[in-house]
Amino acid sequence: MRAAVYDRYGPPEVLRVERIPVPEPAAGQVLVEVAASSVNDWDYHLLTGRPLVNRAAGVRSPQYRVLGADLVGRVAATGPGSTLFAVGDEVMGDVSESGFGAFAEYALAPEGALQRKPPQLTVAKAAALPQAGGLAAVGLRYRRVVRAGEEVLVNGAGGGVGTVATQIATAIGARVTAVDASHKLDALRRLGAQQVVDYREQSFTELGTAFDRILDVTCSRPMRDYRRCLKDGGVASIIGGSIPRVFLTLAVGSVPLGRRHVGVPLWSPNHPGDMAFLQRLVTEGTLRPVIDSVVDLDDIRTAFARFAASAHTGKIVVSIAE
Repeated sequence: MRAAVYDRYGPPEVLRVERIPVPEPAAGQVLVEVAASSVNDWDYHLLTGRPLVNRAAGVRSPQYRVLGADLVGRVAATGPGSTLFAVGDEVMGDVSESGFGAFAEYALAPEGALQRKPPQLTVAKAAALPQAGGLAAVGLRYRRVVRAGEEVLVNGAGGGVGTVATQIATAIGARVTAVDASHKLDALRRLGAQQVVDYREQSFTELGTAFDRILDVTCSRPMRDYRRCLKDGGVASIIGGSIPRVFLTLAVGSVPLGRRHVGVPLWSPNHPGDMAFLQRLVTEGTLRPVIDSVVDLDDIRTAFARFAASAHTGKIVVSIAE
């Protein structure tokens, strides 16, 4: 089978497409014929080995030869004892906890990492949803669920997680302020954001607004800034960005100041409740994953280079099928 592989950390140029053996499903696994995947932060950081914490399981060489967390495709074979899916079922999921591998024509997945693909989702949009959707959902329910009428700030709103979070919060009935680069702001308005901010022109700390929820994908501010921008009882969910700041927040724990909290939600891929919630929003038509671009597997270097430049709005999808 064809797969995008790499044997050393580095820029997108270290990726290459070559033929490798098709894996065989073990007990409790299924083999998926992959139709598409998409690029996530985790894929990029494992590719580059930066920050160095991403080399924890492979100091000298990468732990995973084939990246790709998001997966959508058809079940090609089932392992012993696998009963949830049959050959031919259309499935989607996040395989980041089971070895990655979705940037290939075939990938293994535990049955529990997969859900049936809703018919309302195209292959590309299904590939854009599992990891970004799961992170957005956990960020908006951390400590308590966002409610209608609340003020919600999404910092880094133009990427995969942020575009999903903006739609979820809007569907709930919250008032959303979306922060990102200027070329992404029109798209964020169309997704329902009632206020947009170009972070190069203005910091969200200067808006003079107190928020019930801050969901931050970039973690670009010290904790004191989050706390002073929150209402009493407000919550800041840190779900990505500066690794040192994320680790500091984790080390301190959920940091209270009065009834304000700043913390890092515990996230588990394919959380059943979150996946059911996301699929319900998709079925209702209130959530539509945003696709920046679709590239072929042979052009995967282009996908990672665009991701590295933060030029994308929504998700960059990698089409696997020839």
